[in-house]
Amino acid sequence: MRHTEKHRTDRIGWLRAAVLGANDGIVSTASLILGVAAAGADTEAVLLAGVAGLVAGAMSMAAGEYVSVSSQSDTEKADLAKERKELARAPVQEHAELAEIYVGRGLEPALANQVAAQLMDHDALAAHARDELGISEVSTARPIQAALASAATFSVGAALPLLVVLLFPASALMWAIPGSCLFFLALLGALAAQAGGAPVLIAAGRVTFWGALAMALTAGAGALFGVAV
Repeated sequence: MRHTEKHRTDRIGWLRAAVLGANDGIVSTASLILGVAAAGADTEAVLLAGVAGLVAGAMSMAAGEYVSVSSQSDTEKADLAKERKELARAPVQEHAELAEIYVGRGLEPALANQVAAQLMDHDALAAHARDELGISEVSTARPIQAALASAATFSVGAALPLLVVLLFPASALMWAIPGSCLFFLALLGALAAQAGGAPVLIAAGRVTFWGALAMALTAGAGALFGVAV
């Protein structure tokens, strides 16, 4: 009987960017709306600030993710190029280095040498990338995927507090925004945990706590200074 296991590590790249984008969309837009509403602005001004926050935030998230993940990708490519040169220049030493890694993981020296030889015969660069550099297909940086996931999920997250602004009068926003957005954050944490196979309650509580803190501080600043923050 064939034994199969379902793992979720292949979701790490897009899931991290998606959760970050949605969380930022909800928290930053809700905080902005609360800051403007606390300063006494009317519904039109609050809505305008929220829409501007959505557009600016989505673009900022996309650019930030692309730049940061591209830097990771550049480093990975540089390390792979260096490793390719080392394999061509000193294959014996590279074989010994790989075998030493396997010995450190618990293999007998003879078996480690045999495993290293077979893996290098199959694909030397892939073997060293995975076991020496820690670069694999699962963890490889994907800048465009990260940028698109962050921008899209930020927009979805930011649209939720904007929807609340449309449904409630300005006088009710100070309780409608925090209440609804804390619910959205808890739901986001739970869905992300479910997708990643993590504890749901811990993830939901973590996301909700930091979102509540951000909104409270921004609303307080708006009420104190009478300006949007």
